[in-house]
Amino acid sequence: MARKGENIYKRKDERWEGRYIKGRDASGKTEFGYVYAKSYREVREKLANAKASRIRAPTTNRMDLGYYCEEWLLLCRSRVKESTYVKYHNIIQRHIIPRLGKEMPQNLSTVAVERFSHGLLSDGFSPKTVRDILTVLRSVLKHGRRQCGEGFPEIEIIYPKEPRRDMRVLSTEEQTRLVQYLLNDMDTVKFGVLLALLTGMRIGEVCALKWSDISLQDKCVHITATMQRLQDLTVNAPSKTKVLIGEAKSDHSRRFVPLTEYAASLCEEMRPLLDDAYVLTGDTRRWMEPRALQYRLSRYSAACDLEGVHFHALRHTFATRCVEVGFEIKSLSEILGHSSTKVTLDRYVHSSMELKRANMEKLAAVGF
Repeated sequence: MARKGENIYKRKDERWEGRYIKGRDASGKTEFGYVYAKSYREVREKLANAKASRIRAPTTNRMDLGYYCEEWLLLCRSRVKESTYVKYHNIIQRHIIPRLGKEMPQNLSTVAVERFSHGLLSDGFSPKTVRDILTVLRSVLKHGRRQCGEGFPEIEIIYPKEPRRDMRVLSTEEQTRLVQYLLNDMDTVKFGVLLALLTGMRIGEVCALKWSDISLQDKCVHITATMQRLQDLTVNAPSKTKVLIGEAKSDHSRRFVPLTEYAASLCEEMRPLLDDAYVLTGDTRRWMEPRALQYRLSRYSAACDLEGVHFHALRHTFATRCVEVGFEIKSLSEILGHSSTKVTLDRYVHSSMELKRANMEKLAAVGF
């Protein structure tokens, strides 16, 4: 049986066999190439080299969509972040190639892509996930058109509409309850959660944060890195996933976040002797990854009788409190690390019923 999405099989003679598409013959029939090795890792490496060699070969107009997917993916490898490349790889290998990979581009149409999109939605994928898949497909089709010119169809892609979701935001009473719990017998992890609530940092940013990034003299946090667990796509990887500490999510994510007097005093209280220590562990060589921190937050919120509190809810709660006290939106956008105020307004500004009521009462001045 093949390893999922790889076309690698173990033969009866105990050797491993890898199969890849070499191209099409004159009648359009698929032509396969084969590589063999004594181990799975060795055949996987040979298969990757064979695919790369095929991609470097002159492109013809008899290649199927799977060919252009792998060609586009190879070209992406050196120009996008590793996390982005892993996302593209999984979208292509898990969704696009299994459903559309054998299709000839000349046979694709807006209707065919719509059927593909509808099939994904019917299988239970969210509109957001389907939009991400269609965005990659669109890039592959644009690449193919650049390679083949007018012989490659120009297809209109219809994206599914995403329903607006109400993000979980803690009420002031729930926030007070959580803060009191975190302050009680506070350790490094509880402090990290509280610091995220007080600054709006993302979970990966908190996990990668070191005490050297916090200036008590300037009372600010310098966010430069993020931590995430990624699928390891290297041929001889010792495990399926790895933890990567890399640059911040984007240029706008590298930012300075001012600390309130209260937050600065907490930092002063918790600061260890070693500046190079991670905030969540107080250790220079030991860190806590995002899924472990999310698990801790789940325990904390359960102890406070709070439901549906994921780490991102802390970020939304911070943004909501800022709006409630009259924060200037441009400043809030930069503190959150957004590329524009539109992102802040559309996704992170949640008006509480108390604030709505207070604004409605202002109409009394004009006789309403």
